[in-house]
Amino acid sequence: MRHPVTPDGRYFVVRGRLWRMSNPQLPETQREELTRELMRHRSAVGRATRAGDKTGEKDARQGVHRAKVALGERGPVWWKDGAPDYNRHLVKNTPYADWYDKLAADARNKD
Repeated sequence: MRHPVTPDGRYFVVRGRLWRMSNPQLPETQREELTRELMRHRSAVGRATRAGDKTGEKDARQGVHRAKVALGERGPVWWKDGAPDYNRHLVKNTPYADWYDKLAADARNKD
């Protein structure tokens, strides 16, 4: 994966922001099916947007949301330890800040 994943496997980081990973407990076939569904809806968003179809875009975005909830990337968290959800938070404002700072420092030291 080209984006760093938190040590607990709950999030990946893009441009300093945490994004929730899919539920690792989903069976692979279900994950693949849901991912295909997500991609279909994302494509539909693009087509509707380019066509100026506001209703189609709204419907497609709702499909994206439903697929992401089913994958565990949105909605209720998939972990059971009661830890809060930091989805979409800046990593610097979360308990992952020290981990991410160390990761960035290690990357700088490799240069």
